Amino acid sequence: MRFVELKSEEQLDIQTLHRVRDRLVGERTSLTNQIRSLLLERGHTAAQGHGRLRRLIEDMRTRWDDLDRRIAAFDAEFAAMARTDDRARRLTSIPGIVALNATALVAAVGGAATFGKGRDLAAWLGLVPRQVTTGGRPRLMGITKRGSRYLRKMLIQGARSAMPSLAKTDTALGSWLRGLLARSHPNVAVVALAAKMARTVWALLRHGRIYQAEARPA
Repeated sequence: MRFVELKSEEQLDIQTLHRVRDRLVGERTSLTNQIRSLLLERGHTAAQGHGRLRRLIEDMRTRWDDLDRRIAAFDAEFAAMARTDDRARRLTSIPGIVALNATALVAAVGGAATFGKGRDLAAWLGLVPRQVTTGGRPRLMGITKRGSRYLRKMLIQGARSAMPSLAKTDTALGSWLRGLLARSHPNVAVVALAAKMARTVWALLRHGRIYQAEARPA
């Protein structure tokens, strides 16, 4: 049996600091292993050791920051375009339409003169449901997803961001959305709203109007 002398308060404090440091080292090792496994899943192999992993992460972070700056520069350019282009500026009056998708829509369809009605534009963007007829009875399926994936994605993202606030408004659109959400999955409502936004885009481009929410019928 080995006996040790009683420790002083200072010794106990130092031991505590060592234990805390050792715990932190263990947490860092666990964290670096987790980061290494996440990178490996994405095709990045990191050698053992904190230094090389830190260098890899710093390189990726530098690349990330550079991409952020470049994307921000594009966003600023699109915002400037939307301020100077009358058509894009009118489209930004639609809830869920910002400078990014407004300029993309104007660049793709111009004044929308090639579309006879709003549904034609929605169909061109792949936002209308496919129809399947079985035994003489038509059934509506998922959207066709035809046309530009980029434009369709931006309209759906815009609809998703605008839907919560629009559903609370005392307007015809708000009433329609609340009824749709009551009987459908939110994702279905988002796509339906995106299709309605596409029709509104057509109306504003063809008739030179600014979006104005319609009051709910009494």
